Amino acid sequence: MTTIDKEGCREAYNEVRDDNTDTMWAAFTYEGFKIVPAGQGTEYDDFKKMCTDDSRLFGFVRIMMGDAMSKRAKFTLITWIGENIGGLQRAKISTDKAKVKEIVQNFAKEFMLSDQRELDEDYIREELKKAGGANYDAQTE
Repeated sequence: MTTIDKEGCREAYNEVRDDNTDTMWAAFTYEGFKIVPAGQGTEYDDFKKMCTDDSRLFGFVRIMMGDAMSKRAKFTLITWIGENIGGLQRAKISTDKAKVKEIVQNFAKEFMLSDQRELDEDYIREELKKAGGANYDAQTE
């Protein structure tokens, strides 16, 4: 039965949500049967580097949307399952995600990815734009 380090994960989550920090992402990974904070950072590329073929993790990511007139943060929950992850661990991740969602509650869209190309920040941004909310870029499209 998987457990989660609620305190540690909540702290990392709140740091990403806090507009007064530069923290853009927090990752949560498995330590045995426990989901624990696995790092956080200010560069999205650093998060992407954690998403390897041999890893499975959850990422809570802040993406800045909008233009010079109106910038706003949108949040996303990314479940990453590397290609080398076996069937049993793959199957467990959806039930484990429910535990992560007890802490990570505010996000515009969630992704379940296992392809590096889908981690592309522009792809995520486009998907978030489609997910709704005011689109001030409409005149440029």
